[in-house]
Order: sequence, then C-alpha cells, then structure tokens
Amino acid sequence: MRSKFLKFTLAFRFWFYAIATILSFGFPETMKGQDILIGNETIEELIGMGFENVRCAENENERIYTIENNVYKAQGVGIAKAIEIIQRQGLPSGKRCKVIVTHLEVPEMSLTYHPSNSNDSLSTNGNIGWETSYDVDGWKEVRKEKAKNSSRYKVDILVYPQLSYKNLIITQIYQALFTLNPAVEVSFWPGMKLTGQLIVPIYNDGYSIYQDKVHPGFITLSQRFRLPCNIKGKATVGYFNADRYGADLMFFRPFKSDERFSLEGRLGYVGIGYWDGFKLHYDTDMSLTWTIGANFYWPRYNTQFSLKGEQYLMKDRGVKFEMIRHFRYASIGFYAMKGKEANSNGGFRFQVLLPPYKQKRHKLLPRISTSYNMGIAYNAGNEQYYYRQYRSEANENIMNNNGFNPYFIKTEINHNY
Repeated sequence: MRSKFLKFTLAFRFWFYAIATILSFGFPETMKGQDILIGNETIEELIGMGFENVRCAENENERIYTIENNVYKAQGVGIAKAIEIIQRQGLPSGKRCKVIVTHLEVPEMSLTYHPSNSNDSLSTNGNIGWETSYDVDGWKEVRKEKAKNSSRYKVDILVYPQLSYKNLIITQIYQALFTLNPAVEVSFWPGMKLTGQLIVPIYNDGYSIYQDKVHPGFITLSQRFRLPCNIKGKATVGYFNADRYGADLMFFRPFKSDERFSLEGRLGYVGIGYWDGFKLHYDTDMSLTWTIGANFYWPRYNTQFSLKGEQYLMKDRGVKFEMIRHFRYASIGFYAMKGKEANSNGGFRFQVLLPPYKQKRHKLLPRISTSYNMGIAYNAGNEQYYYRQYRSEANENIMNNNGFNPYFIKTEINHNY
C-alpha cells in the first residue's frame, strides 16, 4: 500500500508540474510567436505600399514600429494610411502600440495607442485612439533593428516650378519670371541629404539678364539631427537662394508640458554670390543673420502663430508676426514686419501641393516627379532691399515645415478616408 501511494504521489506531482509548466509558459510563447508573425506581416504590407525604413520591435510593455513616408506627398495622408495597415493587421493585446515616424532616418514624431482606449476610442475609421507627440521614447530600442526598404542611395529627381513677379513701373502692371528647376536629391547616411539643382528659364519679362541663362540653383549638403530634450536641428552648407552661399543652422524645441508652444532659432553665416551661366561671381565678405522666436499652434483650426526677432541680409533688424493656417493640400499665411531701418511691411504667402499626390519607386531607379508643392509670396509694401532672407534648401517652405506637426497629423488620422 505504501509503495502504491508513493507511486501515485510521484505521478500526481509529475502531471501537476507538467500542466503548470504548459499553462505558465506554453501560451505566452504561442502569443509571442503570433505577435512576431503579425509584426512581420505588417512590415511586409507597409513595404509593399512603398514605405521606407520600416522596423518592428516588441517588449513586454509595447510594440514599436518605425515608418518613413516617401509615398504620399501629404505626410498626414501617408501616416494615416500606415496606421490603417497596422490596425488592420492587429494591435498587440494588453499593451501599447507605438509608431515612430522618421525623415531621412531621423525620428520626427510618434503616435501611441493605449489598450485602455480600445473600448471608447475606435470609430468606423479606427484612428481616434492614437495619441500624437514630438516625443520619440522607444527610438533607442527600435533603432537596433535593421531597417527594411532603406531610403539610402535612392535618387529623386524633382522639378520645382517657380513663379516670381513684381510691380515697380507705371507702364506695366506686372513683370514676371517663370522657371522650371529640376533638382537631384539623395541621402547617403542618416539625416543627410545632398541636393543639386538647375534653374531653367521659361519666361522672363523684366528680371535680370542673368535669369535668361540656365544656371545652378541650390547646391547644398544638409544634416538633420535630434538632441536630448526633444530638440530637433538641421545644419546646411552650400549655395542657397537669394544670391547667397555659406552655412545655416536651425533648431526647434517644443515645450514638454504643452507641445502647442515651441521655440525656434536660426543662425546663418553667408556671403554674396551670383551665377553668370555656370560661372560663379562671389564676394568673400561674410555676414551673420539670425532668428529667434516663439510659436503657438491652435489645433482646432490647424493655425500657427509666430512672433520672431530677426537680423536680415542687409544687417537690418526687425520683428515679424506670422499667422499660417494649414490644410491637407495647402497652407496659407499672413505676415507683418517692422524694422528699425525700414517702413512697416507685410503680405501673404501660400503653398499648394502638386500632383501626383502618390508616387512609388521602382527598385533603385531614379524617381522623377514634380516637387512636393509650389508657393508664392506677396510683398504688399514692394520692399526691395530690407527684410530680405534666404532659404537653405529647395524644399524649405511653410507647408513642409509643418509636415510632422503632431497636432496636424492627429487631424489627418482622424479623417475618414
């Protein structure tokens, strides 16, 4: 009897521990494998759509994706499409899902879905529960994963149309200049972009004879970077517009407590240079320009208000106020300026997204398209000398500068496509 009881006890212990082991470890391993499968399927679908620098990492608290939208010209539309794919493939059960959006492999902003939002935040389009932020917590972990469909060494040939006009003489209402400016853009390492552009005149009525010749435009090497405390920056060297060459440094920092408020700064060290065909005439004297300002973004109307103190190309100083409203396919703004050396001035500017709105690459072949958008600025005071500024890159404008604003992205992902 004692021997039978001992055997029974040993058998009971064996099966008890076997069942406990299966319950404790078997199902989590199965769920973990299922999560990996979902993550891999999501990555493949995102790559199939044309998204670049796609990654996925998983831990006990969250699943993290990285995406880079070079498919849709409207960043908000592209990010919303990626979110739809991630949700359709399946969100992780009982933990967060985070999507970090990058540009040239540098993190710009993030979207986070919390499991507590699952009951009351999903609507028919499934996007309401995503929180957006400039914060990119989790980047250090997910960047260890190898990026798939890398954006490096992929060449874009973008044609930038440009229209300039002025009203300075009594006998003619407007003098105009229209050019088509193809630019080659490529990145060789994270954050870097090389741009080479040609200015091809189409119509010139009243502008300089130098504008009648084909000549170089932007020739720049830029480096984007991200510092602690959510500070984003960009350094650029080369030949800019406004007949200037030199170096430019920009910083942007949102307030941690309320990301509607932000600070920005800019420092330029530039000299005069102009092209006579492909011959560059330049002056070795260099001068400083700078900007320091504060911004407030009103999410309800996607409108940004800015107040800046600046030193311009003529070494004149002034204060500028801007109000810019952003739409999906356009940005429209008004500005007013007051300098010590010049009369008050103001006007408006707008940018419009150019078709085609969606573009895909064919392997490593250069992709040819129109530029992302085109804009015009109106100078109400006809000021020709003071308040002059430059742009350091061909795609620098009010619309692209707002492309990764988390409040604007929130509006776009909540839209029912």
